[in-house]
Amino acid sequence: MSEILLVLLAGAAAGALNAIGGGGTFVALPVLVSLGLSPVTANALSRVALVPGAVAGAWVYRRELAPVGGASTRSLTAISVIGGGVGGGLLLALPASSFDAAAPWLLAFATVTLAFGTRLSQAWNATLGRTVGMSSRAVLTGQFILAVYGGYFGGAVGILMLAFWSIGLGLDAAVSNPMRIAQLAAIYLSATVLFLIASDTLSAPLLLAPMLIGAVAGGFAGAHLARRLPARLLRGVILSTAVIMTVLYFLRG
Repeated sequence: MSEILLVLLAGAAAGALNAIGGGGTFVALPVLVSLGLSPVTANALSRVALVPGAVAGAWVYRRELAPVGGASTRSLTAISVIGGGVGGGLLLALPASSFDAAAPWLLAFATVTLAFGTRLSQAWNATLGRTVGMSSRAVLTGQFILAVYGGYFGGAVGILMLAFWSIGLGLDAAVSNPMRIAQLAAIYLSATVLFLIASDTLSAPLLLAPMLIGAVAGGFAGAHLARRLPARLLRGVILSTAVIMTVLYFLRG
């Protein structure tokens, strides 16, 4: 019962963090690994469990979706679905040892992006004196690369999307957050289909079910909460979680 409660709470926290600004992987993945799952299985299971939470958050924001640059909502979502599937396929096709070795560094990379991504994008735009007006093809190409990363690992992919859109198009994070959540759901959804078919995620139903339930509740509540809490406070909570989980993951290895 204590493990089920822990996974339920981790799912709720991960779903809420993803809806608020990103970072759900920093909670879900380490908790599942600490309960005895291999990093690859834990990564796949957490992705499956977080899909409904991401969809719930996207549903809350459904009337606020807007095109990203010259890329329409439909084309961007299609690219996210394809890229997420490719990334999920890489996770299943590559040796488990590859992910075991890469996971701490992916967490570290995502943490650095979380901490400095916004400042770097602002500095870049300030140096240029203007924002780069990317073509729709450039937006879709960049989105595909991010979606592959999201399907393979997923940590801070939402933050990477916001940074990419900010640097290339000058989009405000608050304005593009609804689209971020929708694309996160698209990336996770296609990877999840592969994980359910070709991985052993269903072999741990007592971990999958409570995390899934928690993620749905957290995703729905987090999307509503994000509209009320100060952005700086939310970012601080997410960054603190990311740093702690990254350090613990390196210590574990």
